[in-house]
Amino acid sequence: MEIFGINIDLAGLLGSIVPVILQIGLMILAFIILVPIGKKIIEKTLNKAGSNQKLSPSRIKTLEKLLQNVFSYVMFFVLVLMLFGVLGIPLGPLLAGAGIIGLAIGFGAQGLVSDIVTGFFILLERQLEIDDYATTAGYDGIVEEIGLRTTKIRSFDGTLNYVPNRYIEGVANHTRGNMRALVDISIRYNDNLDKAITVLEEVCAEFKDDERFKEGPDAIGVQSFGTSDIVLRVVGQTENGLQWECERAMRKQIKEAFDHAGIETPFPQQIAVQNNRG
Repeated sequence: MEIFGINIDLAGLLGSIVPVILQIGLMILAFIILVPIGKKIIEKTLNKAGSNQKLSPSRIKTLEKLLQNVFSYVMFFVLVLMLFGVLGIPLGPLLAGAGIIGLAIGFGAQGLVSDIVTGFFILLERQLEIDDYATTAGYDGIVEEIGLRTTKIRSFDGTLNYVPNRYIEGVANHTRGNMRALVDISIRYNDNLDKAITVLEEVCAEFKDDERFKEGPDAIGVQSFGTSDIVLRVVGQTENGLQWECERAMRKQIKEAFDHAGIETPFPQQIAVQNNRG
């Protein structure tokens, strides 16, 4: 066949292109099939190993996410190398050129190296794990994923924060051990202080059998004196993540008990002073 004065062997061209296209299609199809299977195998293997080694669920989730990401990267790299081989692209000069380019941009990739090194030590030292409630790098929320480059932290308003690992410093992990439920309640200065403390003790006694509490709660007495109120404090130890729920339940119960006992909680008031002189 002649096109624009150029003789083209269409049969030979199709004979050489079609097998290459088929090979590329089979490789991509194999990649699409093998990656989910590999991730499933990693998940089942870690769950089995975790039950034998008695690892915490958060630890298993952390390792699972990390190994699945590494597996995906490796499979993608293998796919690219195989595609180069099918297309007949020599890897030797390509790798040599990549080495020179890599050396040139290496100085600009120090942040990436720092991310990977920091991420490795975060996992090794177990500073953070998936589902932990933590404060770090100016963010406060639940850890959703820990990678070798970034860590994902979900804030309580729903925002998903991608934090480079090199910025994770001074980690405050709020989910290691029991947490403290703390409730401050105010009464007026002219209320009976002993009666108010007795009511708090009765409320605390009702929560003693609550399974969410590991210790207490206890009415520890007067915490501070305000401009128009006396602040009383109740403290207890709860399971991880249940401290806010327990605080809300105690506030409601205390308010109802105070209302029943005739003890009022003060509220802001405005006093108007009128000058009639002149």
